Amino acid sequence: MAATLCQVMGFVLSLLGVGGIIAATGMDQWATEDLYDNPVTAIFSYSGLWRSCVRQSSGFTECRPYFTILGLPAMLQAVRALMIVGMVLGAIGCLVAIFALKCLKMGNMEDSVKATMTLTSGVMFLLGGVCGIAGVSVFANLVVSSFRFTTYADGGYGGGGVLGGGLGGMGGSLTYTFGSALFVGWIGGAVLVVGGVMMCMACRGMVPPEEKRQNYGMAYKPASQHTTVYKANARPRTAYDESFRAQSMDGRQSNQQYV
Repeated sequence: MAATLCQVMGFVLSLLGVGGIIAATGMDQWATEDLYDNPVTAIFSYSGLWRSCVRQSSGFTECRPYFTILGLPAMLQAVRALMIVGMVLGAIGCLVAIFALKCLKMGNMEDSVKATMTLTSGVMFLLGGVCGIAGVSVFANLVVSSFRFTTYADGGYGGGGVLGGGLGGMGGSLTYTFGSALFVGWIGGAVLVVGGVMMCMACRGMVPPEEKRQNYGMAYKPASQHTTVYKANARPRTAYDESFRAQSMDGRQSNQQYV
């Protein structure tokens, strides 16, 4: 029962973690304009992994995707790769975990097979969570180390960009800080790691110990608890037996006298 509860809780947490990583990857608020020095502004800029956006005071928002791949910084491409790998590992782990749930009966699948599948999904969740946390942390390090964004292309509109050579504010550089997507990615990756650990812990309780499995094939239960002992001379003696024995003794004595 404890193993089943741990497995179900780990699966639910892993689903939430995968959802958090997917949401963070698709969000645009990875880096937002720092309004510390300029709290009142008509244009608010922010950027993500796939595009940069500008929101005006009137409520109109304009976004521009990154049309190039080779022209982007290597670190940004590494962040993209880490987040995609994290999502793929999490999705595959969820599919494997569904068939490994002990509360679901899948034909004649043995508990040892489900335990192996549970361990596999747990390892995938761990790797996916580590990839998600690593990708978000790398981007956060870029924000810290390069606090000012530079322009990516001349003639671009004022908007967010990519660290070390992305889209920047036209007519001057803008300062950026952590966006909400970073915190969503950190929380999602941490929850996914916790779910993977719980799945690995549930694997240990799904299969009995080795010595118990061996005893299952060697154990023998007798038909009754009482042991019956059979003896050759268990029949009670009768008067006929006594007379026959006396005649045998008399015959042996007569034979000895005759000899």
